[in-house]
Amino acid sequence: MSKHEPITATVERVIPASPQTLYDIVTDVARIDEMSPECRGAEWVGKSQGPEVGARFKGNNELGKSKWSTKPTVTAAERGKVFEFKVPMGFGPTWRYEFHEVEGGTRVVESMRQDKPSPWFIRRAQRKAGVTDRAANLTAGMETTLSNLERLAVS
Repeated sequence: MSKHEPITATVERVIPASPQTLYDIVTDVARIDEMSPECRGAEWVGKSQGPEVGARFKGNNELGKSKWSTKPTVTAAERGKVFEFKVPMGFGPTWRYEFHEVEGGTRVVESMRQDKPSPWFIRRAQRKAGVTDRAANLTAGMETTLSNLERLAVS
C-alpha cells in the first residue's frame, strides 16, 4: 500500500430488481450495516431526512479494532439513477452508486475515489487491522456490499 497514492475502487453487479428498489435500499442509510462489512450504522443528521443534494448523515465504521465516525454530504441524488456522497476532511473519499437498467434487472456500479492519500495515522490503523492494500480491501468489501444488496432486494 503506497502511502502517497490516491485510492480508487469499482465493482459492479447485475441484480434482478428495479433501479428504484435498489436505490431506495442503498439510500436508506439506517440499513447500511445490513450491507457493508465496514459500516456499522448511519443516520441522517440535522434537517436531513433522506437522500437529497446537501443532506448529511453520520456513519459509524469499524476496521479491526479501529472505530470512527464521519458525516458525509450527499453530492448527487437522483432516484433510480445515482447516489453519491463525499466524506469530509481534505482527504475524504467520494462514494458513488449508479443504477443502470439492463435486461434481467439493474447493473449496479459502486465506486470510491480518494484523490489525496490518507494521513499516516489512518494508514497505521489499517495496517494494524491487517490491511496492506486498501484498494483491494475496499474492492472486497464492495463485492460483499453488492452481494448483500442483492440478498435484501430479492428476499
